This record gives sequence, structure tokens and C-alpha cells, in this order.
Amino acid sequence: MIWTKRWFQFSILMMLAFVWGSSFILMKIGMKSFSSDQAAALRILMASLVLLPIAIKQIKALQRKDLKSLLIAGFIGSFFPAFLFMKAETQIDSALAGMLNSLTPVFTLIVGLLFHRTAFKWMQVVGLSIGLAGAAGLILAGDGFHLGTINSYALYIVLATFFYAISMNQIKSKLPHLTGIQVTSFSFLFIGPVALIYLLTTNFAPVLANPGWPLHLLALAALGILGSAVAMLFMNSLIRYSSAVAASSVTYIIPIFAIMWGLLYGEKVTLLHLICMCFILAGVYLINWKRKNKLQNISK
Repeated sequence: MIWTKRWFQFSILMMLAFVWGSSFILMKIGMKSFSSDQAAALRILMASLVLLPIAIKQIKALQRKDLKSLLIAGFIGSFFPAFLFMKAETQIDSALAGMLNSLTPVFTLIVGLLFHRTAFKWMQVVGLSIGLAGAAGLILAGDGFHLGTINSYALYIVLATFFYAISMNQIKSKLPHLTGIQVTSFSFLFIGPVALIYLLTTNFAPVLANPGWPLHLLALAALGILGSAVAMLFMNSLIRYSSAVAASSVTYIIPIFAIMWGLLYGEKVTLLHLICMCFILAGVYLINWKRKNKLQNISK
């Protein structure tokens, strides 16, 4: 099958990196009119509406024993991270958010080791230490990017990447019998109504007062449809045919696109950020080094 081919998996990783790397700037645009919580809920709702026909078509494959894992994939893997990322981007730049997102493979390995009996390798421990050091440096960069000031909003993204790790390991270990399409559509089937109910409790008067709100809503629609619905379809399919850690290595490339968009948007990237990003990328590369070799042999 084409999904087992290494070149195809790499192509999917590149596509996902571009989509998710662009997501950070779409968040900034959406929040010009909408609050961070409204923007996050709209993102989830848009994705859920797109995936609803697919979920209905696949509903016969939904089993009671899968509900817990699907709820984890939905709420821990998509719902809460959407709110955490939006909240973080009210105080930090898109480029920094993209860099911190590279922690996902680190936490994916930790969760796998602790709860899913992932094989233990010393090279992965080295990579884990280097990645955490890089992430700590980014967090210490703080407001205005001055070393020594802790930017607490960066911790929202750290928590979101940990949630991603929990979800990825859960999908890989508990839902291998479901396709990526089924996992994605079913998980959003549960979180879409929650997002809608929350939106109905918010105040849209400030939103409508901004004449640019239709454009900002369009940005959030693109974020939900492409950055959540379509991207998660491909990600969950990739997890099924590779490993949770290998699939999460998409975050190797995301910071590059995030930085490119951030520079175009007028954000600042300092030498300290680039050095810390190199630490993170080196760490996650070492974490996946053995797995990459193994995956390449399988695909030949």
C-alpha cells in the first residue's frame, strides 16, 4: 500500500507541516475580531461540520469499546489544544509557537515509555534531554524575548503538546482497527456539539462591531477545515501506518513554516530562538533516529 512507502509518508509530513505551520498565522488573523476562546470553538465547529457527513456514513463502525479512546482523541487531541494554542497566541508570536510545538515527539516518547511499553533506547534519552533544554530556553526567552523572563503563556503550548502525545499514543495502541478517517470523524462528532454550545454562551457584539470580521471568520474557517479536519484525517492515517513518534516528527518541519509566516507578518525572531530551535530539532531527530531506520527497512 502507498501509505507504507517512506517517500509518501515524507510527502504527507511536508504537507502537514505547511498546513500546521500556516495555522499559527491564521490564529492571529482570526483573533483580530474574535476572542481566543471564540476562535478556538469556531475552529472545532467548522471542522466538525465538514466531517459530519463522513461520520454519519461510517457510523456502523463505531463500537462501544472504542468510545473512551475516541473521546481522548477528540478532547485531548483536538478540543483542548485548540483553546490552549489560541490562548497562548494572545501573548506570544507565531514563530515561537511553532518552535515550541516541536516538543510533541518528546512527550510522545515519554507517554509511550510510561504507559504503552515503547521500547527503551539510550539515544532517545539523549534526544529527550536536548529537546527539553531547547524548549526551556524558548520559554525563558519571555516577553520581548529577553532571556531570564518567563513567558507563562508558552506553557499553554507545552501542555497542548503533551495532550497531543497522549492522543497519538492512544490512537496507535487502542484504535489500530479503525481507519484514520473513522478516528477523525468520530472524535470530532463528539466535540463539535460542545464547541457549538460554548459559542452560544459568548458575546458576539464586539465581533460584529469590527468591520473586518467576515475576513477574520474566513481565516478561522480555513483553520478549521484545513488545519483541523483535513490535516487530522492525514495525521491519523499516518499514525496507523507508522508509529506515534514517527508521525509526530511532522513538528520537525513546522517551525520553519511558522517562522517564514511570522517574518512576513512582521514578527521578530532572534538568534536565541534559532539556537533553541536547533536544540529542539536535534533532540527530536535523535529520538526518532532508530525508528527512522527501522521504518525505512520495512518500506523497502
